[in-house]
Amino acid sequence: MQSIPNPSQKNIARWLFFGVAMILVQVLLGGITRLTESGLSITEWKPITGMLPPMDDASWQTEFDKYRNTDQFKFVHAHFSLSEFKFIFFWEWFHRVWARMMGLVFLFGFIYFLIRKQFDKSMIMPMVLLFILGGIQGAIGWIMVKSGLVPEMYYVGHVELTSHFLAALLLLVYTGWFAFKLTPGFQEKISDNSLRKIGIAFASLFIIQLAYGGFMAGMKAAATAPTWPYIQGSLVPGGLFDQSPRWMNLIYNPITVQFIHRSIAYVLFVFGVFFFLQSKRHQQHATFGKLRLLFMGLLTTQVLLGIFSLLTATSPDRFIYFGVAHQFVAMLLALCLTAMLMLLRKNN
Repeated sequence: MQSIPNPSQKNIARWLFFGVAMILVQVLLGGITRLTESGLSITEWKPITGMLPPMDDASWQTEFDKYRNTDQFKFVHAHFSLSEFKFIFFWEWFHRVWARMMGLVFLFGFIYFLIRKQFDKSMIMPMVLLFILGGIQGAIGWIMVKSGLVPEMYYVGHVELTSHFLAALLLLVYTGWFAFKLTPGFQEKISDNSLRKIGIAFASLFIIQLAYGGFMAGMKAAATAPTWPYIQGSLVPGGLFDQSPRWMNLIYNPITVQFIHRSIAYVLFVFGVFFFLQSKRHQQHATFGKLRLLFMGLLTTQVLLGIFSLLTATSPDRFIYFGVAHQFVAMLLALCLTAMLMLLRKNN
């Protein structure tokens, strides 16, 4: 029999869910920063003084001069005026400041509950791990920015971008898992090992798909074939293995990356429908019954957003909305799947 969370655990769960919401906003801001090509506008890492944006004309000009030394400015944004620079600076600055605010929310919450002795001893190490994951995410973020500040780089590296995105996903899922664990609606487990295995298999493939989504974003691969269902006029385009050695095509060839991303999407959708139908036998479970419907709705929405993102890839004004929404719904789907797998765990 699962124990019912006490009031202290409910408060901790609320704090963690607030953190989940902040992480979702951070992912959303990251998507906007990427799509507006704002990520290299701040060329230095200043954890404390970087909280404040430039406060006068001289300070703005100093920051602009630093950006003008990057190859992105020289070869992509050489036409930028100071006002245009301020626009991309804002998104990168906001993205960084939100990350700091998020860290403070987790830190102050941790201190508050620790002082009030509301943590069980079993919670301390998982909480420490939460902070470690947050620190790793910040470090990967700066490594990502630095990858675009070297000569002959106009954007951040797509591998570094994907690493940053996957680290955010890990932090989100870990925090969500912890919060779900303390929520009353998740105390009654479902013992169905076969369905659990299907869910884990779907989640594993979904992680690969998210990685390829990161590659797509970092390489701007959608713009190489902004059509659907065909890629350059064919379901299986040519040039999939033009690069040598051949394995490099899996990561560095935009057409190959897009083909893989699309192919996995089709498999995931069919797999997801199968998972949804198999889960019907547990629809009477109050929480799980709602989650399975949410799962199918999010999966369908995600597929449609992926298609519209492709079709608008060469129209920046529209692509930014579909691209950000596509990334955001992916995070919601990851949380929903996490919650379902939490319920499918066997009783001890």
